Amino acid sequence: MAASVESVETGTLPAPRPGPPPWVAMYHSVGDCSDDPYRITVTPERLGRQLAWLRRRGLRGVSVADLLAARARGRGQGLVGLTFDDGYADFVTGALPLLRRWDCGATLFVLPGRLGGDNAWDPLGPRKPLLSADGVRRAAAEGVEIGSHGLTHVDLTRADDVALKAETAESRALLEELTGTRVDGFCYPYGTVDARAVEAVREAGYAYACAIDPGPLTGPHALPRVHVGQNDTAWRLFLKHRLHRLRRRPVEGT
Repeated sequence: MAASVESVETGTLPAPRPGPPPWVAMYHSVGDCSDDPYRITVTPERLGRQLAWLRRRGLRGVSVADLLAARARGRGQGLVGLTFDDGYADFVTGALPLLRRWDCGATLFVLPGRLGGDNAWDPLGPRKPLLSADGVRRAAAEGVEIGSHGLTHVDLTRADDVALKAETAESRALLEELTGTRVDGFCYPYGTVDARAVEAVREAGYAYACAIDPGPLTGPHALPRVHVGQNDTAWRLFLKHRLHRLRRRPVEGT
């Protein structure tokens, strides 16, 4: 529908209508899940079956940046976002070969302040090694979008102003220096988000940010995601994909 004469003459356009939220899957580690108290790990075998399920249904996993760009052009149908949080070292060995096999893209959210370290923020363990700088560069060279998960994995809703800026702006600068490419995506550690954290991420220059269930804050800088784990068989994935639009708030600007 064309804009009204009044809106054109005054230099404004009608506000865009909210659209259905993009379907973005949230993964973490890909490896041995025998000791997995936080349920953050899927085996390579399970991930392979999940990617195969997507492809059988005519869906293709892509990075969040590619998903949002396609939606902006009206070509997002059939695309789903694949995200991997924390930057575990097993992404290169467990996930990358399967993404290549099934012709899928992904976004990897890493912690530039913990490169080569481990998931020390998880008190119950087990300790999982994180990618080194070389590992992050290797993933980027394979076409994986690199985004920030903050500097050190702290809850931004509890961070003071200095820490908040470091976790958002400083982490972005470090990743851009590391990869030599623009970093557009951010992911809130623990999925926790409030209006102050959203504003800090926006001011740091990110084009989008991923949360889990941001409620009324849902938007380009607080995108909802769906947890995908070891127990998600084809039937569970079908239900999660089908119910996503019904359970999530409409999103403007995506």
